[in-house]
Amino acid sequence: MQSMSDYYSAVQLRSDRWSALREKLELLHREPEGKRAKTVHAEAARLFDSLGVIERYWAFPGMAAFEQMRRQFDSGHVDDLVYTVRRATRAMTTGAYRRRMIPLDRDGIDDDHDEEALLPPEARALTKPYFEVLIVDDVNEYQERWLKSNMTSMRRHEDPFIYEPVVVPSLKDALIGVLFNHNIQAIVVRPGLKMDSDVDLPILTRYLNRAGGEDTIEEIAPENYGPELCRMIGRVRPELDAYLVTDRSVEDIAGLDLGICRRVFYNQEDFMELHLNILRGVQARYKTPFFTALKEYSKQPTGVFHAMPISRGKSISRSHWIQDMGAFYGPNIFLAETSATSGGLDSLLEPHGPIKEAQELASRAFGSKQTFFATNGTSTCNKIVVQALVRPGDIVLIDRDCHKSHHYGMVLSGAQVRYLDSYPLNEYSMYGAVPLHEIKHQLLKLKAAGKLDRVRMLLLTNCTFDGIVYNVERVMEECLAIKPDLIFLWDEAWFAFARFGPTYRQRTGMNAANVLRERLKSSAHAKAHARQAEKLKDADEATLLKTRLIPPPNARVRVYTTQSTHKTLTSLRQGSMIHVNDQDFKGEVEQSFHEAYMTHTSTSPNYQIIASLDVGRRQVELEGFEFVQRQVEAAMSMRRAISTHPLLQKYFKVLTAGDMIPEQHRESGVESYYDPDQGWTDIWTCWERDEFVLDATRVTLAVGGTGWDGDTFKTEVLMDKYGIQINKTSRNTVLFMTNIGTTRSSVAYLIEVLVEIAKELDDRLDDASKMERLSFERRVKNLMQDLPPLPDFSYFHHAFCKDAETGEGDIRTPFFLAYDENNCDYLELEGGIDAEMDKGREVVSASFIIPYPPGFPILVPGQVVSREILAFMRALDVGEIHGYRADLGLRVFTDEALALQTKKLATAAE
Repeated sequence: MQSMSDYYSAVQLRSDRWSALREKLELLHREPEGKRAKTVHAEAARLFDSLGVIERYWAFPGMAAFEQMRRQFDSGHVDDLVYTVRRATRAMTTGAYRRRMIPLDRDGIDDDHDEEALLPPEARALTKPYFEVLIVDDVNEYQERWLKSNMTSMRRHEDPFIYEPVVVPSLKDALIGVLFNHNIQAIVVRPGLKMDSDVDLPILTRYLNRAGGEDTIEEIAPENYGPELCRMIGRVRPELDAYLVTDRSVEDIAGLDLGICRRVFYNQEDFMELHLNILRGVQARYKTPFFTALKEYSKQPTGVFHAMPISRGKSISRSHWIQDMGAFYGPNIFLAETSATSGGLDSLLEPHGPIKEAQELASRAFGSKQTFFATNGTSTCNKIVVQALVRPGDIVLIDRDCHKSHHYGMVLSGAQVRYLDSYPLNEYSMYGAVPLHEIKHQLLKLKAAGKLDRVRMLLLTNCTFDGIVYNVERVMEECLAIKPDLIFLWDEAWFAFARFGPTYRQRTGMNAANVLRERLKSSAHAKAHARQAEKLKDADEATLLKTRLIPPPNARVRVYTTQSTHKTLTSLRQGSMIHVNDQDFKGEVEQSFHEAYMTHTSTSPNYQIIASLDVGRRQVELEGFEFVQRQVEAAMSMRRAISTHPLLQKYFKVLTAGDMIPEQHRESGVESYYDPDQGWTDIWTCWERDEFVLDATRVTLAVGGTGWDGDTFKTEVLMDKYGIQINKTSRNTVLFMTNIGTTRSSVAYLIEVLVEIAKELDDRLDDASKMERLSFERRVKNLMQDLPPLPDFSYFHHAFCKDAETGEGDIRTPFFLAYDENNCDYLELEGGIDAEMDKGREVVSASFIIPYPPGFPILVPGQVVSREILAFMRALDVGEIHGYRADLGLRVFTDEALALQTKKLATAAE
């Protein structure tokens, strides 16, 4: 039996313990006597003890049924017990208990429910969704049965959902329960709850840290247990509904923060009213306004006298040549395909009906003040936000290795761009993220130059493609201390799922914005700021850089995040969202945002994408917690399996936080999420404190030890030979991204493939000649040691940069200047550019140069080409370099074009 320290998740622990119990009991049933039987019996007893601690938090099979199983075991009735455990385990695995009553004894209906897993989607869609309600009250066994009986007796045939109650006695049990049991959708907090739990299990008590920790919990006064529990659950699972039953006066309750509490019941046992409120609360998350409207529209008989012959499938059903398309997609997608905005539908450009409501529900789900849907990807979202907020001449601080859409957004807006350099990971040919020290340094430099009023926006990627996550709250806090009205755009294209994991949520833009808005209102914050302001009155830059700065109480929280919903949550391709939490949006931005949205949004948006965004929002509000938890579990098990496998260690290495984040940015000292000797690290601490953390769901694997570079390993080995798809590579790494659809069997298949690759390499090297071995060793050395240093941004040519001291530059002018071929020339990468540099010429790029990988510009229009950039380009071994033509060379500006532009800039300055 695996040690509990081998498990990252209690859910996975529970699943494996039930499977192990079934196997032990079946073995005991086959061999009831002998020495081996005693050993198996002892192991089964330990499994019962282990499960006994955690089963209290689940409605199925329930503690009464579990205790009956234990009694059967103690009495030696293994024959009946095997049957019961087998059925219970199968029901949990298939989810059959969610759809119907599962009898666990032989006297029940003896029907096999294996077919439950094979139900077609149409049949499963007709069943009532199931959830569980957590009742928190310290009651005896009789009272517990009474509570459950009263709750379940309220069920009606017309109820849209079905639920089962779970009763726990204490505040701590409730916190563990909501973080452990993903079936819970509502909590009923009764006045009899106590504080402490009799559970003492590290894997469960670890969950308490995510809700505030033992110290915080112990400080709560007994009379506030109920209200505080509602508040604390709101911190970790804000999507849930809570109902507080209390005997305190209205006046006492009115002034308290009740968190997620939807309604207070005053000392009454009105179970029907409670039942109806629970159903209504879940229905509020379940409804999908636009998806429902589109389904209803598809059922209507309509005559189509507008665009789209494919609408209602007419152009397909009448065809003799494209019937295969109709057969492949089925009829519904064509019945729902239309360009109409009436008939119960809505317009994405001017929503007033179901799209408007769907966006409001998404805003609630993701913690924003406003949310806008996009049907052409986050590239467009980025350009919408930049164009809405940035005016020509505004200074924007932006990480240089961000997505190319941001660079093109700078071109469209006419911004003065100050690029920020991320810390390099030369050993793996990738960049990390921009240190806060660098951001503050540039802001303070602009302040010293008298340009702070022109600084408009800070634009950063969170999390990065490789999984580096900022301390978003701290970045905004300290930047607002320098520039109190600074706007933040967080590109969270790869981070949409983070809202629905308690650990991850704290590092999202919307959550941090809400936290800051509350903090800035407090008197404690005002006093802390006043004390620091007095202390730092005449401080120099070095002191300010070393100090954690506190923003003034009148700072404006202005935060935007763009999100590729389709990348990490359920949505059709190109389904994205823009989330807004800007205190000045209504007064200053709304009109310009509307114009930018109109500029970039199609007048013919895809309704299927909008509907999928609506449904995807429903999913994450009801089961996002479960799916993200399972996603993290899959990634963690992948990390552990690879890093502990002796054969895989010879050729592969899973990069840890210690590999990807320099020590000075990891205040917690956490280097790895898993240690073979110590087990799992509780990542909550580092996610709460460190400047940067590593998203565990993105597993970067160093493959240089195989002798293959990342791109070759991706295409010729993983894809062509084994059918495994990945996206991102570097010179010596590949990136495996788990998502909410990743299963444990997918992870198992990947491990099997890596083991097979390692075995083949072992066999090949065993049979290799001396020269072949030498060749292999040289390839490995070239990939793992002889790596070119990653270049920083050089600088803008003075023709496009008014102030070399602060360094912001104009990329709009050189971008359009290059439209005239007479202003450009081509220089060969080998020899030609060096010769010109040797003559003292400043070679200036006329276009974006974007190698894949790493996938971001190493040169932008107007940037001076440095020798470090040239060395990096020559060392690149990639299939694509956008903007570079191997047959002609690097596109650069002529000296004459630069001289003319310099003269124009000087004239304008006069």
